[in-house]
Amino acid sequence: MYARRRRNYFLLMGGCVVLFVSAWAVVRLWSMPAAIAMCLVAMVIPPVAAILANRRGPEDRWWDDPSGDPESDEWWDELDGRKRY
Repeated sequence: MYARRRRNYFLLMGGCVVLFVSAWAVVRLWSMPAAIAMCLVAMVIPPVAAILANRRGPEDRWWDDPSGDPESDEWWDELDGRKRY
């Protein structure tokens, strides 16, 4: 799951760099508004990439992991209505 998130993050960020560089190296020679539009799209990609890379999937069960303190884990299990065996 971490490899998939990392790969998606780097693909999005690579696309961002490609958009930005190609906008000012190539596209601006033919159309300045298109280059500006490409930069605006590239500006939105980094926050989206960070959100997607840091979100937890349905297979991530971090809230069910024990804390390591037996007394605390027993207390939380009692509050959640779970019995420890």
